[in-house]
Amino acid sequence: MAGFENPASAPDSGSEGGTAVLERPEVDEKPDLSDNDGDADRFAHYVSRDRMELSQRTGRPVVALCGKVWVPKHDPSKYPVCPECKRIYSEMMH
Repeated sequence: MAGFENPASAPDSGSEGGTAVLERPEVDEKPDLSDNDGDADRFAHYVSRDRMELSQRTGRPVVALCGKVWVPKHDPSKYPVCPECKRIYSEMMH
């Protein structure tokens, strides 16, 4: 392109005070939303039905009563109920 110079070809040349473009590899910067303790992934958690349906449509994470944040992908009937979710739910109902 006429009138444009590659700033990487001579980054320190001249005293014109221009700017240079620094290229870096693309990095996937999605936050890790899991507990990283592994135990929470072995349980089925309590989440409101509306939030679960929204997550299934959009792929957005949900927050369980116990605070676990994740994107549901597995059949919860194959796992025992999270003891912390169960305790919180029980307290809410009494």
